[in-house]
Amino acid sequence: MRNENNDIPPCMIYIDKEGKWFHKDMEMIHREIIQHFYRHMEMDSEGRYIIRWQGERCYVEVEDTPYVVVRAVLEDSDHPGGCRIVLSLSDGEHEDLSPATLRVGNDNVLYCKVRQGSFPARFSRAAYYQIAQYIEEDKGRFYLQLNGRRYVI
Repeated sequence: MRNENNDIPPCMIYIDKEGKWFHKDMEMIHREIIQHFYRHMEMDSEGRYIIRWQGERCYVEVEDTPYVVVRAVLEDSDHPGGCRIVLSLSDGEHEDLSPATLRVGNDNVLYCKVRQGSFPARFSRAAYYQIAQYIEEDKGRFYLQLNGRRYVI
């Protein structure tokens, strides 16, 4: 049986670890085009990032993650407990951090899941420092304390 994913051609698009998009080694600078690609991106069963649009598909090469958290801000909230951490993402959108998805990867890079847990996101250095002020250590374990709950990282 032929694997249908082998039929997906490359988009000739590359996303570096800082969240910059390139087409044929030229940096893409038009935010509207990049946002359009983000809206039409999905992950296939092999973990590749696919852009699907007008019945066509192609895959994007990604150095680390397609999304980068560029800012993390603690805000008061009407939610039970009273506060939330709002992430600003590389696609220009904002969403609440799902603290249970935080993890530390190689070289102490912080990651989380975004878009209802559909995609991994890498924290930029600036966003890492912004959230680090809320991370605590206890007996060698690190956690984020938010609304009376500890989220082990």
